[in-house]
Amino acid sequence: MGEQQLQHRQVFDVSLDVPQQPGSKCFDDDGRLKRTGTVWTASAHIITAVIGSGVLSLAWATAQLGWIAGPAVMFLFSFVTYYTSTLLSACYRTGDPVTGKRNYTYMDAVRSNLGGLRVRICGLFQYLNLFGVAIGYTIASAISMMAIKRSNCFHKSGRKDPCHMSSNPYMIAFGVTEIIFSQIPNFDQLWWLSLVAAVMSFTYSTIGLGLGIAQVAANGKVAGSLTGISIGTVTQTEKIWRSFQALGDIAFAYSYSIILIEIQDTIKCPPPSEAKTMKKATLISVSVTTLFYMLCGCMGYAAFGDMSPGNLLTGFGFYNPYWLLDIANAAIVIHLVGAYQVYCQPLFAFVEKQAAQRFPDSEFITRDIRIPLPGSRFYNLNLFRLVWRTIFVILTTLISMLLPFFNDIVGLLGALGFWPLTVYYPVEMYIAQKRIPKWSTKWLCLQILSFACLIITVAAAAGSIAGVILDLKSYKPFKTDY
Repeated sequence: MGEQQLQHRQVFDVSLDVPQQPGSKCFDDDGRLKRTGTVWTASAHIITAVIGSGVLSLAWATAQLGWIAGPAVMFLFSFVTYYTSTLLSACYRTGDPVTGKRNYTYMDAVRSNLGGLRVRICGLFQYLNLFGVAIGYTIASAISMMAIKRSNCFHKSGRKDPCHMSSNPYMIAFGVTEIIFSQIPNFDQLWWLSLVAAVMSFTYSTIGLGLGIAQVAANGKVAGSLTGISIGTVTQTEKIWRSFQALGDIAFAYSYSIILIEIQDTIKCPPPSEAKTMKKATLISVSVTTLFYMLCGCMGYAAFGDMSPGNLLTGFGFYNPYWLLDIANAAIVIHLVGAYQVYCQPLFAFVEKQAAQRFPDSEFITRDIRIPLPGSRFYNLNLFRLVWRTIFVILTTLISMLLPFFNDIVGLLGALGFWPLTVYYPVEMYIAQKRIPKWSTKWLCLQILSFACLIITVAAAAGSIAGVILDLKSYKPFKTDY
């Protein structure tokens, strides 16, 4: 095997080619370079993934469900997400939690614990969901960039100019940016981007919360009702579909299980075990995000009631101070640049690993070109990585330009990913790993949880599909202005 090919195999399949060096200061027990992740870097990755554009639709989702069901559903999703994430984190190693065989990806964990056809089905759900998230984030970033332009336009014209514009140039600009950042070779090198993105997510969430509180104070009352949007504002049928779609929006706001194993694979060990560190990071992250979600969703609903916009910071419930809205929307765009990478890196790694295994003698796939950087460092440029990741970003950008429906796409993505990836597989893997007896009390409780979440997923998917169909009736591809 040539030197370049060996280097490539060391990136993707080290455990097969490199002898284990448990005593080495530079390598972990699987022969890979020492992992350096901590509870704080893992928390940053999770917060980057969780507090995404989904937070902006929570005021709308709360408006559909009302003051009782809205917060209750958010709390329910947070609890389910935390609980199933702890089950999933226990599946990172097969066997002993400290010395057992590592599972580097979600699919590896499914293969080790369940095997068979369920591995392929899991891969289909996971990578389709990651692909969909890339589309959703492209749409959200373009909407935020347009919001900056429109808020300045409204300010100059005194709201007399409707300030219509096309989203296409903004989606293209986001796509070009992602082509550049997509050349970051792997997940472990994203920690700095995740930290920046996590700071940005807190920035725009805090601004949204502050504006909501200010609007409630200006109104002199808390808007909204116990049961949500009233019949008359919408029809009975629309209320049902919107309530289902709201479930999908909230599910999307909590979806990060699809990359949990990949995040866990960046954590150093021992002590403590990766599972213990990940459980702590999950508790910190889900607690912080739930607090923000409750505040942003509830204060947005309190400010606007039935008229809560689908995107809190771009729906123009708020007009002033326009400069603060600009800061918030700029923070959203910066956050989404990082979040796009956090979600897409597992998909990038999967495709590149499959290509390397199928065509091990292809220099186009395996060869790295060393490019010198300032400070006596080098960047390894891989032509296959450059071409395929560029094509991927172009494809997600084109689909985003065809279907720029923020709320409906968010709801559909949340629905498709929630039950299979956040609940079903973690539950089934945990049962298999811990050998929980069938029909035992714990087995029954876990199956009831899984079935209840399946019902929620079906309802959310139906509501979101109904919303997309409604949008398509009045939409012209590449021509619709905002």
